Amino acid sequence: MSLVRLNIKGISYSQTQNGAYALILSEADGERKLPIVIGAFEAQSIAIALEKEIKPPRPLTHDLFKNFADRFEITVKQVIIHKLVDGVFYSSLICERDKIEEIVDARTSDAIALALRFDAPIFTYKNILDKAGIFLKGDEAEQAPSEKQEEEIISEELLPDDIDIKSDDTNYKKLSLDELKTLLSQAVNNEDYEKAARIRDEISKRK
Repeated sequence: MSLVRLNIKGISYSQTQNGAYALILSEADGERKLPIVIGAFEAQSIAIALEKEIKPPRPLTHDLFKNFADRFEITVKQVIIHKLVDGVFYSSLICERDKIEEIVDARTSDAIALALRFDAPIFTYKNILDKAGIFLKGDEAEQAPSEKQEEEIISEELLPDDIDIKSDDTNYKKLSLDELKTLLSQAVNNEDYEKAARIRDEISKRK
């Protein structure tokens, strides 16, 4: 299975789930995005690592891990998101010490927080991106649409009046596959990636 490199696009606050965030990963050589729901602590740790100028007065947990690894000459070479089961992503840290590689299991949010601190690349397998990636046409993945484009998107993606737009998974189960796909497109256009991730997972369950 071929590996696909991912870049961190950003972090989106969940509009529907208190304390939850959506970490947005983007395909390095493509236009798909991979949203992953993470907790507030991990979101904060990733955000601090992204902002190079922000240094907490005391090391956070991931900073402590980095300091510990540096002391014992352990390096994180890369992170691989290697499995997706029931909407949960599983990741591995590929570590090296004395030219010997070891694979360590990790939560994806922790793995990415560490990847940032070690300047390690992030990868996933092509079949995972095919299954869970959100595809955006043209250059929409790289830039915000203009007002005219936005109006066209909204007019094309309007939901039927009888669909109750809620994030509750129970409500998603009541919708047809076509309705879910329409709702997914609207969530992506609104950059509500946490909602998009949940809809995507519901669609995946039906395939």
